[in-house]
Amino acid sequence: MGIAPEPFDAGAERPTQEPPERDPESLRGSRRSTARLPRRAAIGRRSFTSTLKALDGLAAAGARVSVRITDLDRGSTVFAGDDFVTLPIAGLGVVPLLIEVAAAFESGALDPLEIIDKSTLDPVTVAGFWHHLKVPALPLADLAVLTAATGDALAANALIERVGLPAVRARIDQLGMSHSALLDRFRDERGPDDAPQFALGSARELAEVFAALVNSQAVSAGVSAQVAEWLSLNHDLSLVASATGLDPFAHENDEHGVLFINKTGRDAGIRAEAGVLAGPRAGVSYALIVCFDDLSIAHRLRAHEAFRTLGIDLMEYVF
Repeated sequence: MGIAPEPFDAGAERPTQEPPERDPESLRGSRRSTARLPRRAAIGRRSFTSTLKALDGLAAAGARVSVRITDLDRGSTVFAGDDFVTLPIAGLGVVPLLIEVAAAFESGALDPLEIIDKSTLDPVTVAGFWHHLKVPALPLADLAVLTAATGDALAANALIERVGLPAVRARIDQLGMSHSALLDRFRDERGPDDAPQFALGSARELAEVFAALVNSQAVSAGVSAQVAEWLSLNHDLSLVASATGLDPFAHENDEHGVLFINKTGRDAGIRAEAGVLAGPRAGVSYALIVCFDDLSIAHRLRAHEAFRTLGIDLMEYVF
């Protein structure tokens, strides 16, 4: 997929005010230590110079890049570049879908134990493993887990079929995500009559929705907690999350006090990730989208390396 190069503009803003008291009911407030390093000890651990260099290199090579990092305690922008630009985000687009499903569970509009028969769905094999399993049917709650934990395309399509794209789009509007959209279901191949992408989004809005999840502000405290719990099971820790050292298969209760939830998106020439990372010194919500010419494994690895560089800088910021 050819991506026309555009200027990439990144700036950093250092927070100056003291962090406000955290909501004790929020996910991050209940799982993070309140300890802080002395301010002078933290100087020099807050630079995103390496990330800026990596992203500038990608942009110079023709990639389109959108990035946003927000300090959760202060609500200030730590690092941003073209964060308002709408780009394809592939499977990262299931996040508002999961929010809509959790809201329907809470309101009683959907029964979490309602069984969905796999044979009623159009086959799709681009991601996940439900299509490999012998089990012919699963409840909606389990399909939400598969969608969040493994990016299962068939499970996500089952959720989309059940709640409907109009409901998800209305939820996106309600969340204030005016530059984001869930356009279609997952497909093995996209024809001329299909939407060209599964989903679109901006780094700013994705970082904001993850901040809302851990601050119990996405629809309701219950919905926020449920979606954050699902996302805490995500197995894809190969991009930004590779710097955390967490176990991809069991990281929801880390012994070192790392709070981490994330979701990734992958497609030809698309890599995207958004999440929340919190340690003893700080917490951040983040989003990075890179659209690049996937001409060789070297092009792909260069994009992946930029995500990992961001992960290292984020770890230095929160620890």
